[in-house]
Amino acid sequence: MALKDSIAFGFSLPHRSPDPIDVALVRQVAQRADTLGFRDLWVTENTLDHVFCLDSVAALTYAAAVTTRLRLGVSVMVLPLHHPVHVAHQMATLDYLSNGRAILGAGLGRDSHYAEFQIPRERRVLRFRESIDVITALWTKPEVNYDGAIFQLHGATMMLKPVQQPRPPIWLGGNHPDAIRRAVKIADGWMGSGASSAAAFARSVATVKSELERAGRDSAAFPISKRVFLSVHERAEMARAELHRWFTTVYRRTEGTEALGLWGTPEQLRAGIEELAATGANHLLLNPVCRQAEQLEVLADIIGR
Repeated sequence: MALKDSIAFGFSLPHRSPDPIDVALVRQVAQRADTLGFRDLWVTENTLDHVFCLDSVAALTYAAAVTTRLRLGVSVMVLPLHHPVHVAHQMATLDYLSNGRAILGAGLGRDSHYAEFQIPRERRVLRFRESIDVITALWTKPEVNYDGAIFQLHGATMMLKPVQQPRPPIWLGGNHPDAIRRAVKIADGWMGSGASSAAAFARSVATVKSELERAGRDSAAFPISKRVFLSVHERAEMARAELHRWFTTVYRRTEGTEALGLWGTPEQLRAGIEELAATGANHLLLNPVCRQAEQLEVLADIIGR
């Protein structure tokens, strides 16, 4: 049985790289992924960055204009760094312009983000939860009255509504058990970090499924995913060198090459993807770190076989 018959696959839009990104490559990958049958396209949010990175919502809006079918997601937007009214409007606009294809992925981010953006780290979980409340209300209600500890809206209206009803899906990230419980309680899906090992991901999947069962939710209808940093090449040593450059330059984690990503020949990549699928994931986000157009074709063949 082909891998794509048992699990859904997303693809990373070229958007973050040690080198400047060619706009023609962004368009080529988006359109080809649409044709090849991938489920969705994803970007990260990295604003103050030491490498080249496109704005997440702007990049997805561009992808929306050159595709017709693919869902379009951010994994993840560091929600406490943004005012939820702006996020609600941005994502509603993306959903409107893409005819109902937006996915909001949200997370708490790293501690360093709060200092960079002068956002207090204290009560960040409360800020996050209230942001989700405000965004959901603006998407679904004609008028919003909200009295939170951090955000207050009185008679607020946002005429632009998402195409998706009752609202676009919200996926949460984070590997901490509290983050997983939060995802099961208030979200529509969960995505594990690309900087987590296969073993750590397997433990998180077990926690997700346990929490879903406790909440009486159907695990088959709840996306359980992971970003997978990878490189595939007929010469395994070349694939390893490419992935090593990524983890060393972008993530600044030299140990990531062996511990966190997948690299090797097409046969080795298929085995690694099968191992992740066997943990209970029902969606994987494939994220080649370079040669995206070339690797897109190879990966489509791998998961289609």
